[in-house]
Amino acid sequence: MSPFTGSTAATERWHHLRLTRQDGVATVTFDRPEKLNALTFGAYADLRDLLAELSRDRSVRALVLGGEGRGFCSGGDVDEIIGATLAMDAAQLLDFNRMTGQVVRAIREAPFPVIAAVHGVAAGAGAVLALAADFRIADPTARFAFLFTRVGLSGGDMGAAYLLPRVVGLGHATRLLMLGEPVRAAEAERIGLLSELTDEGKSLVRATELAAHLAAGPVLAYAQTKALLTAELDMPLAASVELDAATQALLMHGQDYAEFHAAFTGKRPPQWKGR
Repeated sequence: MSPFTGSTAATERWHHLRLTRQDGVATVTFDRPEKLNALTFGAYADLRDLLAELSRDRSVRALVLGGEGRGFCSGGDVDEIIGATLAMDAAQLLDFNRMTGQVVRAIREAPFPVIAAVHGVAAGAGAVLALAADFRIADPTARFAFLFTRVGLSGGDMGAAYLLPRVVGLGHATRLLMLGEPVRAAEAERIGLLSELTDEGKSLVRATELAAHLAAGPVLAYAQTKALLTAELDMPLAASVELDAATQALLMHGQDYAEFHAAFTGKRPPQWKGR
């Protein structure tokens, strides 16, 4: 994402999400606890636009996604989205579904690690948002459910049919997307859906700790690693190793690579600059 902006100023207040920042870590909280953080059209649009702004802001080095109250995110609001879409024409429905996909692309293409801190329910779109993150930190109350077929829609929503087989394998992905059955934290860890399982009530704490660790590290190296992981999913080996070579040559010309050598020879911790 280019850091260059046009005439539009940065948004000062987000109406459908809560944003906090500290020491290079941005935390976005879904904040409708009375509705288990169900998403509205406005929440999707805010998240899409916020991710674009954060991606241009070089002070952001890691992002945590979390949910207020009893769960992470229960997906699209039944009344405010599912009910409303029944009255939309084909063009409006295409615009909406493209917008939800843009959110997932923005998470995957953000130039910083994204960490989902999951407790309670992560269902429907909430499960896909967690899936799109680079790390999923969950506590034992977490349960993931890709519910799309249960409302009569394809399980391949918002890129789920692309991402999930690459995380848990085709067999598990077929079961989860076809049947829409909930997967509790222990099974999610067993099949590789989780990056880490914490003690109850500690997922956000651990996610914030990981974000702080990443924000203090070689952020350009992390950004390029994320970019390669995404880009090379569909590349042949020859193209992948060529892209790896070009990326490494670029980073070897950077300040952090030289700083590692200076720190190693000077027997001191490196002072990463992200350049």
